[in-house]
Amino acid sequence: MGEILGLGLTHYPPLSGLDDDMAWLLRQGLADPLVPEHAKDTGSWPERMREEWGSDEGRSAAKTHRERLVAGFDRCRAELDAFNPDVVLIWGDDQYENFREDVIPPYAVLAYPDMTIKPWANMAHSSGMDDRPNIWNEGPDTSIEVMGSPDVARRLATQLLDQGIDVAYAYKPLHHDGFAHAFLNTLLYLDYHRRGFPYPVIAFPLNCYGKLVVSNKGFAVSLGDTPAELDPPSPPPWRFMEVGRAVARACAESDLRVALIASSSWSHAFACDKTWRLQPDIAADREVYAALANGQYDVWRDRSLAQLEDSGQQELLNWFTLAGAMEELGRMKPDWSMFEESYVFNSSKVFAAYRPGPSNVERPSAE
Repeated sequence: MGEILGLGLTHYPPLSGLDDDMAWLLRQGLADPLVPEHAKDTGSWPERMREEWGSDEGRSAAKTHRERLVAGFDRCRAELDAFNPDVVLIWGDDQYENFREDVIPPYAVLAYPDMTIKPWANMAHSSGMDDRPNIWNEGPDTSIEVMGSPDVARRLATQLLDQGIDVAYAYKPLHHDGFAHAFLNTLLYLDYHRRGFPYPVIAFPLNCYGKLVVSNKGFAVSLGDTPAELDPPSPPPWRFMEVGRAVARACAESDLRVALIASSSWSHAFACDKTWRLQPDIAADREVYAALANGQYDVWRDRSLAQLEDSGQQELLNWFTLAGAMEELGRMKPDWSMFEESYVFNSSKVFAAYRPGPSNVERPSAE
């Protein structure tokens, strides 16, 4: 029987930049001439948002936000090192990076070999970091070695297909050299202090952006650039939970120690039209987080794709896959979690750890 660790975290691109730049998405939104003045008026903002924005457009608050996020990553890295996995599987969204007009799979297993990746030479435009300095002061020649696990990935794809999960698979990149930023940033942040990342990695991209993945090129656009014709949707949230359950079954049947990681922030301001793309839907995030902390998987399963899109929570589909996996394993509550709420820095971020072991129905350990 295999052993499984579950982790949830974020791949928030501005964390790799400087504190002065961390609120650049909000500044970009405030410069959009189609955003009405009443929405730009700081006096109309929630109190927490005004406090974060302060008198320096979020620059001071960015330092605290970074400290909280780095602490979350340090905790997740400690959980990962204590578990010492044979392989790390990461669920993340592909934002018009590797998959484009020629094919948009609902989900895929990337059976890549070992790779040498240059984060700052190959950074996709969708991360918003291609022309910005990074916090490590690393240049375009900086490279990281990422171990693959193609044999395990092929076996996983076979097991999923045998279970009726129509998953795509690939042995080499298509349009993006290396990993899309959801996976690359996850590795960079789990190695924030640059000690190295010694575990083989399987990327498992999901089509989270659905209707916007090609039409918006997977990322933020101004109100004036909103396309008239949208793409087909993502699969529904419950389907991602079923995919996660199938992955958990496959891993449990193996003889491996597998870490399953969901990587995304939660509601994204730039995808939330009802706030003029200036604020995330914090209320929706709080509701879903409460259900996570209390092990209410039915609340997650009943969430509709329309609700996620209305709240700018498209990337939360990565976490739905993790939720399905943990439900399959009887991990009813996280052993540890934290909710870092933010208005100014585009999204709230959540961290969680589900340690291997028997069902933890009676363990109320989320913070």
